[in-house]
Amino acid sequence: MKKYFSNKSFLIGFCLICFFLILIMVGFFYLPYEIDAPDTANKFSSFSKNHLLGTDHLGRDVLSRILVGIRISFGIGFAVMVFGGLFGLIIGSVSGYFGGKIDLVIQKLITVQMAFPGILLALMLIAVFGTDTKITVLALCLMSIPRFTRIVRASFMKQKTALFVKSAVARGAGTVRIMIVHIFPNVLPEFLVTCSLSFVLAILSESGLSYLGLGIQPPNPSFGRMLNEAQRFIFTDPKGVVIPALFLSLMVIAFNLLGDGISEVNK
Repeated sequence: MKKYFSNKSFLIGFCLICFFLILIMVGFFYLPYEIDAPDTANKFSSFSKNHLLGTDHLGRDVLSRILVGIRISFGIGFAVMVFGGLFGLIIGSVSGYFGGKIDLVIQKLITVQMAFPGILLALMLIAVFGTDTKITVLALCLMSIPRFTRIVRASFMKQKTALFVKSAVARGAGTVRIMIVHIFPNVLPEFLVTCSLSFVLAILSESGLSYLGLGIQPPNPSFGRMLNEAQRFIFTDPKGVVIPALFLSLMVIAFNLLGDGISEVNK
């Protein structure tokens, strides 16, 4: 951990993520206003003591919507990262360690899925099952599996021929023990970098779908939906676009820096 925290990229990314986690905790226990409570008398309000980040075109408090939007983005990013990481780890480790026909079949299936653009998959599921948060999350989870599978497979193929693995086999270690105890710790750094990348892509994909009106549905706020609603008033109220774009950009930067730091430390 000393090596990680002495790396500037990791440290900055970690501090930014802690900042967002604090905002999430604050949003759980305190919201200045209801996220969907309009106040037309105070629409396009500027920064003030009553509204720290002002109000939007319907008079809704921007700070309250940002706090909930961060929570939603982090929740979706975490769900996609865990789902994709778990299934990708299982599939990739089996494919990379055993090889042969198992590897061939798995790679054919992964190649077919990767040939189909993830956003199109999401749009197809939404068209069939309707615009629902669960469908959006499911589509993003399915999109993340091939990325993890390929990284884990490549790492297992490289590590399974290492001397320490051959030594473990000679001592009579079982297959599961070799995969979990001996190989996985050496795969972990690359796996964590992929986790940070998957988190970022999930946030951006969700924001893109919400911007199109196909992701998070009202009354729940999303950065993409907030940008969509504010773009019509960009010259009247530029902060409506700048604020959600700023928070979205900071989230992306935070996880990218965290991943870069992990990668640099483990070179």
